[in-house]
Amino acid sequence: MELRGEPVVASLEMSEPKSGTSEGDEYESLPPHASLATHMTAGAVAGVLEHTVMYPVDSVKTRMQSLQPDPNAQYRSVYGALQRIIKTEGFLRPFRGLNITVLGAGPAHALYFACYERIKHSLSEVIQNGGNSHIANGLAGSVATVLHDAVMNPAEVVKQRMQMYNSPYRGLLDCVVTISRKEGLAAFYRSYSTQLTMNIPFQAVHFITYEFMQERLNPQRQYWPGTHILSGAAAGAVSAAVTTPMDVCKTLLNTQEDVALSSAHVSGHLSGMVNAFRTVYRLGGLPAFFKGVSARVIYQMPSTAIAWSVYEFFKYFLTQHEQHSLELSREADKTGPT
Repeated sequence: MELRGEPVVASLEMSEPKSGTSEGDEYESLPPHASLATHMTAGAVAGVLEHTVMYPVDSVKTRMQSLQPDPNAQYRSVYGALQRIIKTEGFLRPFRGLNITVLGAGPAHALYFACYERIKHSLSEVIQNGGNSHIANGLAGSVATVLHDAVMNPAEVVKQRMQMYNSPYRGLLDCVVTISRKEGLAAFYRSYSTQLTMNIPFQAVHFITYEFMQERLNPQRQYWPGTHILSGAAAGAVSAAVTTPMDVCKTLLNTQEDVALSSAHVSGHLSGMVNAFRTVYRLGGLPAFFKGVSARVIYQMPSTAIAWSVYEFFKYFLTQHEQHSLELSREADKTGPT
């Protein structure tokens, strides 16, 4: 994508702007009248699209992270895996578990982006007097992750159980009921601590990288889709690569892979981040912590680019709509009956 030349951008024309504040800054932090619903709607739409568009690659990643895969589920590449899954298991198989992902992604990302924007704005005011602060971005992303994962973790458990090769569950409801009956409700949060341990640094690196790229590509902080796509892709690739070891452990805790646990002489259900680390190392050494790293990066790059570009578009669109409605209301008040 060519970034040189004259960009097609759109900035918010704010009424009564604060002195010393540029239009780009006003867009980036959103105007004071922007409602919480604006953040949540934009975040929900972005989250659903992020998880659905690249979902088949996520299914491949889950299988490639299997520590003791079935001989029929050993893959050398993402493309080869998708080909074999579709050929041997049907066209819709890579989409298994998508329904629970959509149900979880909407509310999880609505909380995620709304929390991020508000905390980033508040911390930036304290740390940088309203300017961009990497510390504020990282802390805001970390706090937002705690809320996001609280909603998304049960959906992740069900999703990964249904993605595995020879998954015994007939569907979403059967999976939820079976896990609840055999393992208890705590099973849906067995990997929560590991998920947070992975996602807090993931999101910190993610937001810092995104904001850093925006400083370089879009210093005026105007709505410019190309910069949001490139910044999002870079943020997704870097954060996905460095946190893959934690993702492997999370997948093991979510799937409770029977063959792997038997090989490691683990009785009952595996729980706890430390135990997951030990089991992964015992079964495959250091290389095992990077199983599926290519699929994870391939999934995260376009997914994060989609999420940010859609989020920034809806944030801009909804804010413009609110601003237009406010201006019409003011004009109506001025031209009202005398």
